[in-house]
Parts: sequence; structure tokens; C-alpha cells
Amino acid sequence: MRITCECVPSAASTAIGFFVKTGARDETKELMGVSHFLEHMMFKGTDTRSAQEVDLAFDSLGAEHNAFTSGEMTAFWGACMPEVLGEVHDVLTDILRPALRQEDFDAEKGVILEEIAMYDDQPFWVLYEKALETYFADQSVGHRVLGTNETIKAMKRDELAAYFEHRYSADNTIVALAGNVDFDDMVQRIEQSCSTWATTNVKRAYPQIERTIGELKVPIPNLNQQYIMMLMPSTPFDDERKYAATAVSSILGGGDGSKFHFALVDSGLAEQAATGIDTHDGYGEQIAWATCNPNNGEQVIDIMKKEMSNVSSAITQDDLDRVVAKAATESAIRSERPAGSMKRLGSMLTTNGSYLSLEDELKKIESLTLSDLHSVLDEFPWEPKFIAMTEHND
Repeated sequence: MRITCECVPSAASTAIGFFVKTGARDETKELMGVSHFLEHMMFKGTDTRSAQEVDLAFDSLGAEHNAFTSGEMTAFWGACMPEVLGEVHDVLTDILRPALRQEDFDAEKGVILEEIAMYDDQPFWVLYEKALETYFADQSVGHRVLGTNETIKAMKRDELAAYFEHRYSADNTIVALAGNVDFDDMVQRIEQSCSTWATTNVKRAYPQIERTIGELKVPIPNLNQQYIMMLMPSTPFDDERKYAATAVSSILGGGDGSKFHFALVDSGLAEQAATGIDTHDGYGEQIAWATCNPNNGEQVIDIMKKEMSNVSSAITQDDLDRVVAKAATESAIRSERPAGSMKRLGSMLTTNGSYLSLEDELKKIESLTLSDLHSVLDEFPWEPKFIAMTEHND
């Protein structure tokens, strides 16, 4: 188990998170959704606490707590006053060895199926999931984090338990702390709590990523708007060119000052139009999306393609200066609170195992040049390989 901390003695609060390097991409097709299911089960009780006692334990300490599952990782965290950090840690380490009772498993199936149904009522989410599934074909990087109705209904408690035993191991977990922390004391406490956790030598598979080229139309009944999404490769998380790629994305579709905004939103052709970079462990994607009146759909797609095609020649130093200032501010604000620093630290080390201070990261952002942006555009142009869109279906 790796323990890491950004110690800030002057901070008024502190935070701790357990980051497990397992997510939707590490699941078999048959067990799609098991990582997220396990996240739920962690809060259903342990051998020493009921589900209600887990919630009351955090509340009694005045701690903010939560968890999340992605394609890359599952994390459990708490933020609190420094004097109760040890007790928050005790609750977290307890719930991370859950009872996994059959009756809790059966009850939680219904909760997760309701969560899937909730997202099925969101057209953009439906398009996003179907687009990734088609774009990545049968590869696990296209798995749905929540799973599907079929995989959740068919899942067995013993399958979930076996997945837990294999992947929730000491050597697949990073503990991240930030804020006003007595690091030596917390290391000793973590060692005492987690010394019995098994080592399984579990490894993530890194197959060659294959991408589908083409278009997908997703019929959704009773839609008054059209949703459009475009996908293309980008930099992985451990590639330093991600800073340049993110800057290009911000210039192209990163808010009110972006080229997408002026060409599509400000003109009234689209309600929203934006771009983003998803940097993952070993691969990355550039995404462009828009929401508009169906009558404007074809025109919006044409303008999106035109703006993406012209971005290399249209970028100016003023554009770069603006997005660099914006990125630096956003990064600083996100990490200003210990909880934000903890999440940044844990996610960074879980994804690629290396550390970069916020100060050094800001230096990389602030040192970007137009040449850097043109170079990354040569390698990862904004040329959509796959276009997905909703279509009205009565």
C-alpha cells in the first residue's frame, strides 16, 4: 500500500481518501457494473457496523464523506477537522472491509437499477453511453460504469465478493492525505488498520485500443432537441502534451470566450456547444458536443467540423494567454481546499503512479507556447472519427 500526503500545517481542515485502481475498464463484460456495485456495498455495513451506524459514524465526527467510481478507479474519502482525522480514517478502513451480506446485496440491486433508470431519462447520457460502446466496440474501456439492467440483474453476490478479494488489495490501493496532517502518526495508524489486507499482485491489462470510425444515430422518443457528440483520439494522462491539448480544447470549446460559443451559442444555432479532453490511463479522447433544435442539426455539425478544422490556423497568442490564465486559476481553486488536494493527489498517483506538485503543474501550463499547441494538433487533430447523434422517434 502506498501512502502519500501534501502536508499543510496552516490548513484549517484535513482530508483522507482511499483510491483503489479498479473501475469499469477492469471488469469483464458479464460483470459490467461490479466496481460501482461494490462502491454501494461499502456503505451497507461491516462486521462491526450496520449501514445506519456507518452514516452516523461520519455524521458524529462532523465529516464530509463520499465515494465515486469511474472507468479508472474507485475512491472513498472523508474531509474533516484535524483532531478527528484518525477517527474518520478508522471508519473508512472499516467500511473498506464490508460484510457483503446476501440480503444487502439483493436490496442494493434495486437501488442500482433505479439509478440506471434515472440516467436512462437523460438523453445526453443515453447518447454518451451508446456512443462509447459503439466507438470502442467490445473493449472494456467502453464499459458503462453503472453496468446494464442485464448485467446487474444477473450478478451474483459471490461474483462480487471474488472481484473484491482480487482487486481491493493492499498493493492496488493508494491512501492520499492533505491539509493539517501529522503524517508519521497517520502512517502508523494506517499500518495498524490495514496490516491484514492481502497482497494479490493484481495488474491492469493494457490491450491496444481500437476505435470505430463512422456515425451512429440513436432514436429517442419525445425529444424536442437534438444531441450531437464527436469523438477522436487524444493524449493519455501520462503524456505531457495533455496540457497543450487541453489548451486547444479550451480555445475551441471551453466556455463563453471559445470559438464554439461565438459560432454556435452566441449566434443562436445551439443551446450549448463545447469540447473536452478525457485523459485516461494509457489513452485519451477528444470530445465535442452540442445541443440544438433538430432543424439546425446539420448546420451545427457543419460548423463544428469547420471550427475544428480551422483551429490550428485560427489560434492566436491572445487565445493562449486567456486559456492559460483561466486554467491556472481553475487548478489553484480546485486544490485550495485539502479535500481538493487529496482528490487531485490520489487520482494522479492512481492513474500513472507519479507525482507532480500543483506549483510545477502550473509552471507547465504557464510555459505553453503556440508551437506546443500546433505540435499537439499535428499529432492529435480535431478530426472526428466517430459522430453520434440523437434522432426523434415517435
